[in-house]
Amino acid sequence: MHTASIGIDRVPLPLLEALMVATWSSGFVGMRFSADYAPVYLVISWRFIILSLGLFPFVAREIRRTPLRALLRQLVIGALAMAGYLAGVAGGIQQGVPAGLAALVADLLPLGVLLISTFAFRERNPAAVWAGLTLGVAGTLIVGRDAVLLGKAPAWAYGLPVAGMLSLAVATVWQQRTTTHNDGLSPLGMLWLQSFVSAPIFFGLQALQGQVMPLMSVGFAASVAWTAIFATVGGCGLYWLCLRRSSPARVTSVLFLSPPVTMIWAWAMFGEPLSGSMAIGTAISALGMMLVIRDGRKQTA
Repeated sequence: MHTASIGIDRVPLPLLEALMVATWSSGFVGMRFSADYAPVYLVISWRFIILSLGLFPFVAREIRRTPLRALLRQLVIGALAMAGYLAGVAGGIQQGVPAGLAALVADLLPLGVLLISTFAFRERNPAAVWAGLTLGVAGTLIVGRDAVLLGKAPAWAYGLPVAGMLSLAVATVWQQRTTTHNDGLSPLGMLWLQSFVSAPIFFGLQALQGQVMPLMSVGFAASVAWTAIFATVGGCGLYWLCLRRSSPARVTSVLFLSPPVTMIWAWAMFGEPLSGSMAIGTAISALGMMLVIRDGRKQTA
């Protein structure tokens, strides 16, 4: 095991989860920020190109030592988790789906994970988990009630965020059911693989729409840096790290706190107002999250 992994494993899980929520939520704000400077797929493609190049020296040795079959499996999981998820959510926003509605659908990830594990793999989940997720969904809907607008997008575009969320849910369940525990890869190695496989996908998607070369502007550079460092290295990296140490139900339930944290980001960066409904919804989501976490502790006791 890597020395860095040993050190990270000593960090309390609740602290890692708090950092995960903060950085995961920054991704939605980053999409809004980026939209003012460049096409969303252009920002995403260069975000992954830079990450693929920048992270490679740190993971080259473990990538060379990982069996080809394991690498191929992680590439497919990475394509679902990163490219599939972002293409759905960002693609919906680009087609005219309101950003708040797309983010709200994405934050229903815990429900998607539970449904897939229950109906596809016949896993049994205690009533406390279902009750917790129900409260989490209710709290998320209350927090984002003002964001539930239909907008002017074509009807098919509203399915894109749903498809993106389900893509990440499938990758989450598949990863957790991999008996070799990440195929021996560190979270950083997994993050590089996901960036490596996503870069050509988004480059191709952007090529179908127009310009693929980076824009020479401060706004574009800031957009790429923000989404690469906070959303990808921070949010996605911590997501897989937490998943390695806990269950999908617990890790994804923590993301029910993403909508209010996203709104706090928006308040700090764009001056968007906060509301009482946000506080009520956050409290309900937190209660649901605690039910899921408490049940997980009982099962591991």
